[in-house]
Amino acid sequence: MHELVEFAVEKAQELGASYAEARFEEKNGTEIVMKNGNPEGLGILADRGIGIRVLVNGGMGFASTNVLTKESVEEAVKRAVKLAKAAAKLRNKPIQFSEEDFHQVFYEVKMKKDFRDVSAEEKMEYLKLIEERVKETGINVPMRFLRYGDLMWHKVFMNSEGALVESLIPRVSVTYNLVVFEEGQMEQAPFVQRAFSGGLELIEKDKPWEWAVKDVKALQKLIKEGQKPPEGKVDVVISPEVAGIAVHESVGHPYELDRIMGREAAQAGESFVKPEMLGERIGSEAVTVIEDPTIPNSWGFYLYDDEGVKARPRYLIREGIINEFLMNREYAAYLGMKSNAAARAINYDREPIVRMANTYLAPGDYSFEELIEDVKLGVYMVSFNEWNIDDRRFQQRYIGREAYLIENGEIKHPVRRPILEITTRGLWSSVDAVGKEVEFYPGTCGKGEPGQGVPVWMGGAHARLREVILRR
Repeated sequence: MHELVEFAVEKAQELGASYAEARFEEKNGTEIVMKNGNPEGLGILADRGIGIRVLVNGGMGFASTNVLTKESVEEAVKRAVKLAKAAAKLRNKPIQFSEEDFHQVFYEVKMKKDFRDVSAEEKMEYLKLIEERVKETGINVPMRFLRYGDLMWHKVFMNSEGALVESLIPRVSVTYNLVVFEEGQMEQAPFVQRAFSGGLELIEKDKPWEWAVKDVKALQKLIKEGQKPPEGKVDVVISPEVAGIAVHESVGHPYELDRIMGREAAQAGESFVKPEMLGERIGSEAVTVIEDPTIPNSWGFYLYDDEGVKARPRYLIREGIINEFLMNREYAAYLGMKSNAAARAINYDREPIVRMANTYLAPGDYSFEELIEDVKLGVYMVSFNEWNIDDRRFQQRYIGREAYLIENGEIKHPVRRPILEITTRGLWSSVDAVGKEVEFYPGTCGKGEPGQGVPVWMGGAHARLREVILRR
């Protein structure tokens, strides 16, 4: 594949490209689905191809092929060059890329237990174990959807500026959707996922069957003991799961520079953030939000992005101040900056665009006990069933799934569906304390046209929000 990507880059330059890149990708994996204790099917994924992106006369063109011959690659290069020339005629200002330092490197995520050496029957045992543990609780769970997935993701990236990056990243996941039905009432844990970059040892260490038992017990308790939440101005303590979805939706997405500059307006929406807001206060001093692709074994892990730029932690908010945006080379150049390696593509036939990887609320100095000890009246929101946010990522709402009343510094009975409606600025300005321990929760982040769903982690530490309005 090195020969083909090199051929693509050289051919593009011969045809007049001032910049050229080629990205080979190969994916191989399996999927196993079980529903209500019965195997539903086994899926095999095998896909590979090359994507080519070029700049010609200030216009950009992208094309791809899954026929891995020089003849087919050359045709793809010609299509990309033709598209770039056509795009150049429509632009008032030529596209430029930021200047970067490039490397020639190979990296991989090692597996202690390689899923390629394990049979489908053995992989199904993880799902059967969830089935068994859930049944052992004695709780009525009439709907149990379980999914196992693994994927080996091989990439070779080369550009005309000296980059050559090869990577091998395995990914494993277990997902479940469980519905509890008791006393004529239904509650559910919708599509909870546990996912990592690495081998099966990470699933075995994480024990998703224990997470499933915890969820069904919490849902049963909510049915049997749940009461209405308080209304009006109260304190709210949010868990790492809720903090994670909040930083992803209200910090990560609006800080994507392509969205800020208007590219996503007709697709995924706009942003309330403007370039001149760098250095502006958006939250309290307790709030630091980090976006870090380099976290070992994370679901959104990578060391080099899909433009060949070396990854690093990105501090989107530092002590309440907007510190940096998520940028690829094109949009970094608009601001006279360097890329911070936020370019990702889900497959060889998709162009790399600005994306998140692992976004989290950085830890503070408080224990959980300290976060709740002086809360006179409030709610501890452990998980959520639903979230909504507007196209500009400013007005948002989170509806709790597992949640508890806090009264005089103590956790009391469960409360049903507390609703936190708040602005982004209001949310992060109300945080006065953040916990010490960080947890992560996986997800698939969608963006682009055609759509690209990339693996991400969301999370952080517990946080205390003072005097926010809660609805029910």
